[in-house]
Amino acid sequence: MSSRSGQGYVYRPTYRCPKTGKRKRSKTWRIGYSIAGKKHTESSGSARKADADALLNRRLAERGRGVTAREAEAVTFQDLKRLIEADYTKNARRSTRRLDSSLKHLSAAFSGWAAVRISETAIDHYSADRLKEGAAPATINRELAALRRMFSLAAEKKKLRADDVPAFKTAMLEERNVRKGFVDPAGFEKLQAELPAYLKALATVAYISGWRRGELMSRKWRHVDFDGGWLRLEPGESKNGEGRQFPLIGPLREALEVQRERVRVIERETDAIVPHVFPYLSGQRAGAPLGDFRKAWQKATKAAELEGFLFHDLRRSAVRNFVRSGIPESLAMKYSGHQTASVFRRYAITDESMLREGGDKLESMLSGGEREAGSAAPIAGQVK
Repeated sequence: MSSRSGQGYVYRPTYRCPKTGKRKRSKTWRIGYSIAGKKHTESSGSARKADADALLNRRLAERGRGVTAREAEAVTFQDLKRLIEADYTKNARRSTRRLDSSLKHLSAAFSGWAAVRISETAIDHYSADRLKEGAAPATINRELAALRRMFSLAAEKKKLRADDVPAFKTAMLEERNVRKGFVDPAGFEKLQAELPAYLKALATVAYISGWRRGELMSRKWRHVDFDGGWLRLEPGESKNGEGRQFPLIGPLREALEVQRERVRVIERETDAIVPHVFPYLSGQRAGAPLGDFRKAWQKATKAAELEGFLFHDLRRSAVRNFVRSGIPESLAMKYSGHQTASVFRRYAITDESMLREGGDKLESMLSGGEREAGSAAPIAGQVK
């Protein structure tokens, strides 16, 4: 055994030959060292003492960096998964459904892997495989974002070294699948005629307010202020955590008042209070909060000749209506809950009818300008 005082040692262990019973010395050199009073040993994988010396020198150099390569190699994908799940639970993050979906696909690819083996090349292969499966680039990017967060948490908690965290910048895919779905008032009326009764009010409120499905489905009657004239989201209930309220304009108030009467019928029939604004209205689930309604939605959109139209497209339609009505962008963003103007403008889809309206507005101004020299030009964007 070759040792250095306090610095570790290299050695070739002995073993008893199973055939002769004699003690023999292994050809492979091993190293031993201590970190914070804890002893570590590992094989150099080589019969050359110089290789063992070099490995020991690397381990001793790593000792002062907080995480050794050996410790990093012991971290698995499952360890990373537990870290992000704990992080979401601790911080009460709202997008757990999206995380669960991402982890399902990531686990299928990397379960059982050591974290240090998940290299940029492995990530590129993962993206290619997911594309072949038909996953959209945006979906894959959400999954890679979850994986990047998992590595970041591991590095923060000193389970991985910075060198073990792969670079994700080049791994992210270009997203070209921005949806352009929206429906005009006539199309929405047609859709309403095909929707089951329990979805009619929900769709109307979404089409008017532009609020997200989860935000609306979680509304209870205490959030509807008929006297004050507001539909409210409390702080912490929205995606961005900020409170929000929408005025009960005529058609919105009417839809909610009709829905209130429908719910009261259920309360009388069941002799129970129904707190949710949008429950099931009939059958064994009458009064229970709405669950997954994708099949009913797809059936209605197909019947209304809007096949492929998503519930979330009602949000896009609402934003488009805000713009067409001339509501200032800053106010419209408060209505819909968008935090950034760039995302809001991506939702504010401009179609041919809007362009034609703008052209008519411009033509009217120019005609008037010929008669009134020096008249001011209209403010950009104020198209009604």
